[in-house]
Amino acid sequence: MKVAIIQLAYGDDESVGERTARVADLVRAQAGHDLVVLPELWPAGGFDYRHWDERAEAVDGPVATALAAAARDARVTLHGGSIVERAAPHGTDGRGLFNTSLVFSPEGRLVATYRKIHRFGFGEGEPVLLDAGADLVLVDVPVRGASGDRERSVRVGLSTCYDLRFPELYRRLVDAGAEAFLVPAAWPMARISHWTLLGQARAVEDQCVVIQCNTAGTHARHEMGGHSQVVDATGKVLALAGADEEVLSIDIDTSATAAWRDAFPVLTDRRLAT
Repeated sequence: MKVAIIQLAYGDDESVGERTARVADLVRAQAGHDLVVLPELWPAGGFDYRHWDERAEAVDGPVATALAAAARDARVTLHGGSIVERAAPHGTDGRGLFNTSLVFSPEGRLVATYRKIHRFGFGEGEPVLLDAGADLVLVDVPVRGASGDRERSVRVGLSTCYDLRFPELYRRLVDAGAEAFLVPAAWPMARISHWTLLGQARAVEDQCVVIQCNTAGTHARHEMGGHSQVVDATGKVLALAGADEEVLSIDIDTSATAAWRDAFPVLTDRRLAT
């Protein structure tokens, strides 16, 4: 599976429209990949809480429309990072806003959405402003063979940023058939060692490929951490970005995951299955 991770950098001086157009062009430049991944909340600003409400939109809004067109033009499966989604609230005390990931097919169809389950902020930010998601989401990513035709698919589990700290989510994704985890994020530089370490931990304990796409740059007075990475099912880091805007391109041997699980069958020795 050939993957492009777009570690996007942005600041406070770029409008949402300008950023969306720039991101769409970056996606189009990744033609030839099977999967392209963007970071969390790049349209609204990962820590730009005061603008989230005004920048919220539906899953068929202008950002989604631009991403769908870019996926179709590049003929890639696109994980569009996440938006602040405006939708019906969860319950009578809901806010009607969610941190929602969007996945588009190579034909430009919206094929999956994932509402972030674990909201970061310890009583501020996401827990105050956004509703929590509740659903486990997996999506099949078509993969090209040597002939250029899409011969098989890889089943990937979706999660977002702070979710990475909750191993029970990833164990449930493995039990649902995940071969890889996708983790778009707006993870700050102050805790970047946790980001890389937790990615390796989730890979080792679940014998699963972990694809992490972080944000770069500085916005809303928060320096973002970068260091997007790909970790294989043994915990080996296959690719690691720096701190600035960068595109990581890597061809992942997904068949190696099944081979490792067969050779070192940790998952079959579980005693406390959830």
